[in-house]
Amino acid sequence: MVSQKVTIKNPTGLHLRPAGILCREAMQFSSSITFKFRGGTANAKSVLSVLGACVKSGDEIELICDGDDEEEALNVLVLAIQEGLGE
Repeated sequence: MVSQKVTIKNPTGLHLRPAGILCREAMQFSSSITFKFRGGTANAKSVLSVLGACVKSGDEIELICDGDDEEEALNVLVLAIQEGLGE
């Protein structure tokens, strides 16, 4: 299991489009991918779970990847978030 904290940079937070991009990136990997935010845990492979976390711009989440490709998954997702998830 690997984890890393990352700050959401896109101006609108994780609304539908960036949540979809995050899920699409996460689904490429066999590892379990979740994130912790405000005491809760969300499944990064579920758009509804990501949207339900209500993550806004400037919020910090902790990505957690666990599985065969956990290192690669963490690196790809952190980079996608740092680049603004397409926004």
